[in-house]
Amino acid sequence: MLPDEAAVTAIAPPDLVTLEVIRAAADAIAGVAVRTPLLPADDLSHRLGVPVFVKPENLQRIGAFKVRGAYNLVRQLVEGGARGVITFSSGNHGQAVAYAAARFGVRAVIVMPETVTAAKRGGVERLGGEVVLAGRTSADRRARATEIAEAEGLAVVPPFDHPAIIAGQGTIGLEIAADCPGVATVAVPVGGGGLSSGVATAIKALAPRARVVTVEPEGAAKLARSLAEGRRVTLEKTGSIADGLITLSVGALNWEHLSRYVDQAFTVSEGALRGAVRYALERLKLVVEPSGAATLAWLLGQEPGAVLGPVVLVLSGGNVEWEGLVALLAEGA
Repeated sequence: MLPDEAAVTAIAPPDLVTLEVIRAAADAIAGVAVRTPLLPADDLSHRLGVPVFVKPENLQRIGAFKVRGAYNLVRQLVEGGARGVITFSSGNHGQAVAYAAARFGVRAVIVMPETVTAAKRGGVERLGGEVVLAGRTSADRRARATEIAEAEGLAVVPPFDHPAIIAGQGTIGLEIAADCPGVATVAVPVGGGGLSSGVATAIKALAPRARVVTVEPEGAAKLARSLAEGRRVTLEKTGSIADGLITLSVGALNWEHLSRYVDQAFTVSEGALRGAVRYALERLKLVVEPSGAATLAWLLGQEPGAVLGPVVLVLSGGNVEWEGLVALLAEGA
C-alpha cells in the first residue's frame, strides 16, 4: 500500500515527483479524465495585448481537476489490495474519490465539513460515496477520517500531500505544454498544493522559460507568506468564498515542489473572485466556482504589458449550486 499523508510528510528529504512519473499518471488516467482543451479568451487577449487561453477543468468529470489525482492514487491502492478508501475533503476531492472508487467497485467514505455546500455533498452521494460530517476545519476532517480508516480497514486517499496525487494533477501541465508551445505564463490556483505543485513540475520540465504563478485568496495567503519567508508557513485561520483554497498550509511534499518551481504567488480579494465568476459566465460562457476562478480574478486585475504571453489560466472547477451562483452573481454586480 502506498504511504498515507502522515507517512509522506515524514519523508526527509522528500522524493520529488518527476516528469516520468507524471507521464505514467497520464497513461493511467487516459480514457477516464477528460483531456480538456485550451479555449481562447479573446476579450482578455485584446485587453492585455497577449494571447490568453483558459484550461477549463470545470468541464472535467465530477466538475473539477481532482479526478486526475484521485483516480491515479485509488487505482494504485486497489491494485495493492485495498477494498475500500476514505478521504477528507471540502468537496471536489471527495467527489473525485467517490467517482474513482465506483469505477473500481470499492467502498468510499468521504469526511466533509459541516458547512459543505449542497452541490458538493450531493455530488458525492450521487456517485455512491458515504458522507460523514466532521467539524469545520481540515484538521477536524483529517482526524475523523483517520479514526474511521483504522477502525474499518480503509485506505486513506489524502487530498494533496501525496506523490500519486501530485502526479495525477501534473497531467494538466503536460497538456498545457503540448497544446500551447511557447507558453510564457501559467497561472494556477493553490489550496493544499496538489494541483499547483504538479502543474509547476511539469511546466518547468517541458517549458523551463515559462513563468509559473499561483493565486490564492487574500484570506488564505499560505503560499505567498511561505515563499516570502522561505519556509512552509501554517496560518492560524483562513476564510474565503473560495472554499477549495482555504487550507491553513500547503502540504509538506507540495511545498518542496512549489518552493523550487513557482516563480511568484499572488493573492486576490473576495470582490475580485466574485467578479471573476461573473466574467466567466458572461464572457467565457463557463460556470466556474470561486476557487476555480482565482486565476481569472488575478489576470483581470493586470495591466497591459504586465504579463508575458501566451498566458494559460487553469480554471480548476465549477461545482457551485444554482442558489449559490445566483448569490455570487448578485454580490458581484
